[in-house]
Amino acid sequence: MKRIIVAFVALATLLGVQPLSAAEKRQFKYVDATTLTIVNRAQEGGFLLNRIETEKYPQLPGPSMRALRMSTGLAVVFRTNSRVVSARWTNVPRRYGNNMTPILQRGLDLYVDVEGRWVFAGVGRPSSREDVTKHSYTIVDNMAEGEHLCLLYLPMWSELTSLEIGVEEGASIVAAPSPFKHKVVVVGSSITHGASATRSGMCYVSRLNRSLGVDMPNIGISGRCKLDDYFADIICDTKADAFLFDAFSNPTAEQIDERLYGFVAKIRKAHPETPLIFMQTGARETGNLDLVRHERSTTVREAAARGMAKVCKDFKNVYFINPGLDTGADQDGTIDGAHPSDLGFDRALKIVEPKIRKILKKHGIK
Repeated sequence: MKRIIVAFVALATLLGVQPLSAAEKRQFKYVDATTLTIVNRAQEGGFLLNRIETEKYPQLPGPSMRALRMSTGLAVVFRTNSRVVSARWTNVPRRYGNNMTPILQRGLDLYVDVEGRWVFAGVGRPSSREDVTKHSYTIVDNMAEGEHLCLLYLPMWSELTSLEIGVEEGASIVAAPSPFKHKVVVVGSSITHGASATRSGMCYVSRLNRSLGVDMPNIGISGRCKLDDYFADIICDTKADAFLFDAFSNPTAEQIDERLYGFVAKIRKAHPETPLIFMQTGARETGNLDLVRHERSTTVREAAARGMAKVCKDFKNVYFINPGLDTGADQDGTIDGAHPSDLGFDRALKIVEPKIRKILKKHGIK
């Protein structure tokens, strides 16, 4: 009998099936997450687990369209008196990068309000196999009795086709009003997209979402934020109290020289008064010994500073935070020499958050 059990466990592991915990053997009542409150969504319309309705933008290149269908930055807000929260979800199959955790790529990240502060509660761990697209996990168990206000961040690098949240049989789960009054849309590169935080709630955008207490849609698209017209089109169509840009991590110095002014001019025409906050990109540690990479990083930062000096002079309510997304001089703040770890994001936020907060307060966003 013991050999049979061992063989069964080995087969389950091979097939990507995770053994059920005691909590997961219990009976749960599941509700469709789209019947609850979805926050950090850039625009109305379309499938609620996508960041925007991509069909509105036929000019989008295929990779950007697929990326914008990911649930990056989205979160579900709900109230429950259940002592346990579970979830089951399905994602579209895709290949994932090797500089990120599976929990960031296709898992869930739960925070609970404790006396006015968002406290980490647990994660929804996906299957360890990339070809498995259906996942189920008990995120937190044994919470104190009473009602809990929950904020559940969705996967940063996956497109979801379904998400259900489970609570104990007999417990309640209801949509809660958004706890965020103002809306600041963040546009950027893979760093904004979340690479390489450990989980969704640790990306700098998600951390600002909680610490500033504002709705923060994430329009980060890995490798493709190069001041293109289609990015400007999306921003022009999006209503927000302010826009925050990580716009200099992907383009070359030549692209910044050629595109930045027109990019800002187009957005300013659609949003005449809305604050536009640009952050300088950080120096790349990949250029420590690689002279070509070092030169590229240097010329990009110089082009950004040069272009923003003219933009800030010619347009009202445009700001440049420099230094910006820096991860520290000791070279311990990235996963791969370019993408911040949790430590790198923490260091970058210590630089930019006070400045962002000051600008937003100036415009009554607090």
